[in-house]
Amino acid sequence: MTSSPFRVIVVDDFAPWRSFVCATLKEHSQSWLVSEASDGLEAVRQAHELQPDLIVLDIGLPKLHGIEAARRIRDKSPETKILFLTERRSVEIVQEALRLGASGYIVKSDAVELLAAVEAIRQNRIFLSKSLESAPLETPDRDSDRTDG
Repeated sequence: MTSSPFRVIVVDDFAPWRSFVCATLKEHSQSWLVSEASDGLEAVRQAHELQPDLIVLDIGLPKLHGIEAARRIRDKSPETKILFLTERRSVEIVQEALRLGASGYIVKSDAVELLAAVEAIRQNRIFLSKSLESAPLETPDRDSDRTDG
């Protein structure tokens, strides 16, 4: 176990879903400090202030779309890894997320894969939802992990 906690920001505009994700993360590791944001601008602000290890980010966010938030987070907190957790299944959107440097992409209906995704990302591997396995995606030149969850 590392000496400092693994810091995570969960960003989603739907409060019950955000609470569910935070509770899931906290329940499975006491070493995680979890913060929350409800829109893209708040996610960027918190990323800059907190320099978290991971941001779990929805795409359909108010004030600033998740893809644009990820771009800004990359600028303000380049070491932070980004895991998209969203209902968006479009190959183009997934591809754009990967081009931006996302470490993972989970479709919300595959949320059972959340902990496996976080663990893969902590090990510097890319994680994609099982439901995206048949999608014609090009992953960047990084270690990839298309796992069964």
